Amino acid sequence: MGYKVAVVGATGNVGREMLQTMVERGFPADEVVALASHRSVGREVSYGDDKVLKVQDLATFDFKGTDIVLSSPGASVSAEFSPKAAAAGAVVVDNTSHFRMDPDVPLVVPEVNPQAIAGYTKKGIIANPNCSTIQMLVALKPLHDLATIKRVVVSTYQSVSGGGKDAMDELFNQTRGVYMNEPAEKFRKKFTKQIAFNVIPHIDKFMDDGMTKEEWKMVVETKKILDPNIEVCANCVRVPVFIGHSEMVNIECVKPISAETARKVLREAPGVSVVDHRKDEGYVTPAECAGEDAVFVSRIRKDASVENGLNFWCVSDNLRKGAALNAVQIAEVLVSDYLRK
Repeated sequence: MGYKVAVVGATGNVGREMLQTMVERGFPADEVVALASHRSVGREVSYGDDKVLKVQDLATFDFKGTDIVLSSPGASVSAEFSPKAAAAGAVVVDNTSHFRMDPDVPLVVPEVNPQAIAGYTKKGIIANPNCSTIQMLVALKPLHDLATIKRVVVSTYQSVSGGGKDAMDELFNQTRGVYMNEPAEKFRKKFTKQIAFNVIPHIDKFMDDGMTKEEWKMVVETKKILDPNIEVCANCVRVPVFIGHSEMVNIECVKPISAETARKVLREAPGVSVVDHRKDEGYVTPAECAGEDAVFVSRIRKDASVENGLNFWCVSDNLRKGAALNAVQIAEVLVSDYLRK
């Protein structure tokens, strides 16, 4: 006997990726329901190569009898409907930012803190972390276990797909417009400045201390998931790449750690693929990680400017491991350890 799963936000980039990931991983679902706003009712979304789901209205859907909800609408929508689904008896894996820092909602990366999933019983909700946090922590976890990280400095180079379909369309239209001698402003709706052939050091809203909300998320989520004692300095930048987030990470550890040891430990870590050759093409770029599940780590090297310092580069498909795959992995732990039928 399988499970009844509802995917909220099924017509969006992440929702579609969730459906595809469930099929690829053979998730034990007897029934899958695609949900979205009333504007999308009746549209069709693919579930594998040979099945199509008709989108139903989230506002009128009865969650009674649903076992798991994979939710990726906007944060305000999730704030309203995730508790309703949980009250009806479903366990919600929520991909929005709304519940992440709720002390009664576990924030989970399965390769890092799967034991936290047990806390879902408090509210019936498990939060999926921010995409940039997820890939960084998959790489940091084995290094922290080995040498105890005390400080992280990370600079991100985040693709436009993190801003949704409209952001991807904006990059496409602006890029085409440059070659057609059309002003970038004509197509600017999502970003604060031109994104084509440019980089923007601004993701999400500015906070009072000068950080952006995206940078703040990486700080507080790392502390909640990995270790509250880790200090994090994050710098988040949007780049003209369609899919795949990149990060240059610098860590300072309590214990000594060599690049060779780090490379060996990361090769053995779940969810990590090390491609680190000190020659041309001996590293992974976002163009090469699109459609892949792993967090790819390259350019592992000693940082001689601080004691016990290390640098590395990591890239990952933000729609997969940064969102859909992580949510499905959480659901897999749920069914294997907590919701067995």
